[in-house]
Amino acid sequence: MSSRASIMSPLRNGNFRALWGATLVSNLGGLIQTVGAGWMMTQISDSKDLVAFVQAANTLPIMLFSLAAGALADNLDRRRIMLVAQALMMVVSAALAYLAFAGQMTPWLLLAFTFMIGCGTALHNPSWQASMGDIVPREDIPQAVSLNAMSFNIMRSIGPALGGVIVAVSGAAVAFLLNAMSYIPLIYALFRWKHRRPSSNIPREQFGSAMSAGLRYMMMSPNLMTVLSRGCMFGVGAVSVMALMPIIARDILLGGALTYGLLLGSFGVGAISAALLNTRLRERFKSETIVRGAFLGFAGSVVILAFSTFVVVTCVFLVVAGACWVLALSLFNVTVQLSTPRWVVGRALSLYQMATFGGMTLGSWIWGVAAEHWGVTASLIAAGVTLLVGAIAGLRFPIPGLVALDLDPLKFREPELLLDLKLRSGPIMIMVDYVVEQKNVDAFLAVMADRRRARIRDGARQWALLRDLENPELWTESYHFPTWVDYIRHNHRRTIADQETTEKLRKLHKGPELPRIHRMIERQTVPSHDDMPLKHANDVP
Repeated sequence: MSSRASIMSPLRNGNFRALWGATLVSNLGGLIQTVGAGWMMTQISDSKDLVAFVQAANTLPIMLFSLAAGALADNLDRRRIMLVAQALMMVVSAALAYLAFAGQMTPWLLLAFTFMIGCGTALHNPSWQASMGDIVPREDIPQAVSLNAMSFNIMRSIGPALGGVIVAVSGAAVAFLLNAMSYIPLIYALFRWKHRRPSSNIPREQFGSAMSAGLRYMMMSPNLMTVLSRGCMFGVGAVSVMALMPIIARDILLGGALTYGLLLGSFGVGAISAALLNTRLRERFKSETIVRGAFLGFAGSVVILAFSTFVVVTCVFLVVAGACWVLALSLFNVTVQLSTPRWVVGRALSLYQMATFGGMTLGSWIWGVAAEHWGVTASLIAAGVTLLVGAIAGLRFPIPGLVALDLDPLKFREPELLLDLKLRSGPIMIMVDYVVEQKNVDAFLAVMADRRRARIRDGARQWALLRDLENPELWTESYHFPTWVDYIRHNHRRTIADQETTEKLRKLHKGPELPRIHRMIERQTVPSHDDMPLKHANDVP
């Protein structure tokens, strides 16, 4: 299959096609809004750092609220979450347009409304990204992610130029009004999407526990932590272009709103080109090679932008920067999606977005303050050096390859218990006995290190490995859960890929029988009576 046919394959799905098309319109409105907000700030304030803060106000909510939004995405109906988010952004955009038409806009009021729109984005994005696996088959997820990037960047090549014309002819208030109207098609498409959540007999996780589980999963996944750290580094350096682009257009190129729109459009053209080439590049090059090239390409482009006073030259290198932007961010996104099981994918994506957009928020502030005190040129050069450091970091922390892990859940059958246990009963202690010959101990410990990480990642607590002093061949793995339902939830989180570790341990276990599992309920004190009766006790006359 050709790369073009491959990237377009998700569009054969009717639901994806409708939502993707509506997202195009919404992205167009959002980019027109960006042009309007950025340019309005240059008209109502002379402060360079306030201009850069427009970008920070848009990305800060994603850093602050994405984890909570990811927990909601994994535990509630994603379609309803997206509807609420779109409705919120439509109302805020309409209010922004009203105040702009009334001439009551101030710099801090503009930042406040931009922040609120960012809150809607923070709520929407984890559910939308996590829904890729609900809409398209797993093998189409990379193409769906690339199409999402293309959706935004097709509009980036059209929207800013159109936004520049609208702002120049009609003013920023019209741009804000058009953005408010652009949410309507996506709201309609979400209403028509008949999404069915998988049924489950396990109670929904509590909100706080769900966020903790997402953090724990990420902290115990070294490959995902590498993606987060590199994504943050890229965000810090690369956002300099977006944050300072209004100032580049006004102060370096001596242009107006149309010039600003042209610069954003050039960036979008590069991004679309990269989205079209994504599949082919992933087939030919390692993930780290692509990411390192994106860091270096963006670094070189930023330095050229710092010195270029010609619109054509600036636009050419913005095309390069836009391509590097999509190559890096889409590969980060795909890596997270393909490395994460469905039960936690919303939280994993939200943490990735927190890291990346947190870097963008920090970068927007840093480069805005630097531009205010030392000038735009010095600020852009510093951003280029930051991106160069990010490329060098790949020598020590490379992005993992896109391995096709089978992350479907293992089939788990609850054990038949003789005690009358409730879902909330606990604490629960699990002990697994292994008999390991001395010659196999080193191999056993190596595999057990992977098992420990997987246990804790999926919710186990107080993990320990015990060795019998009188029978050194006997090893016991122990771990705890607060309640019985937490133990059940842990087993439902285990994936087919995790089975490989289980098979290795069974081969190292001595004897024909499987390792023995003890499931126990703990009591820290001795009760005065049996508080855990047998199941048949109530049936005895």
